[in-house]
Amino acid sequence: MSEEVIVKYCSPTLAGLKTGSLFSCSYENYNELLEFLRELNLSLGDKGIRFLPLRLRNNKALIYAFRPSRLFTELKNEEAEKLLSERGYHTDKCGKCLARLMKRLGENEEFPHEIGLFLGYPVEDVKGFIDNNAACAKCVGCWKVYGDEDKARRLFNQYRKCTDIYEKQWLAGKPLKKLTVAR
Repeated sequence: MSEEVIVKYCSPTLAGLKTGSLFSCSYENYNELLEFLRELNLSLGDKGIRFLPLRLRNNKALIYAFRPSRLFTELKNEEAEKLLSERGYHTDKCGKCLARLMKRLGENEEFPHEIGLFLGYPVEDVKGFIDNNAACAKCVGCWKVYGDEDKARRLFNQYRKCTDIYEKQWLAGKPLKKLTVAR
């Protein structure tokens, strides 16, 4: 895993525009992967960012980059709490929710659909995805939209622009720590 991968897949989260980002990467040495994540957490923790391996399988890691304070607030939304509690989550603590998500990811190859809530997707879109079995979306971008299409398209464009800017700045030599906004 490299900083380049983090910039490519996590820029909106680094910029504070998004609650979380998810990406997959290959690794050869488990201890080296954990050490890299530990160093990232030490370096960016004061900016409010955490990196967590959600699933490790066949030398592939599913990494979750997120803002814990923002995640806690979003998971306390009444509709989000209801959706999560129906799936066995206890939303009183982020750690409990993350442990449950990791367990659900380990149970199946398929992603648990509520993972969208951990990425900052609107509750109405996560619920719509589940209720419609991923069909009949109004539009598709970073996620399938079942609610406010205009708002979603604006966010998709904002995330794309952010990623473009961050990639250019990183390639120009700006370090990851300076690209990460404190929130």
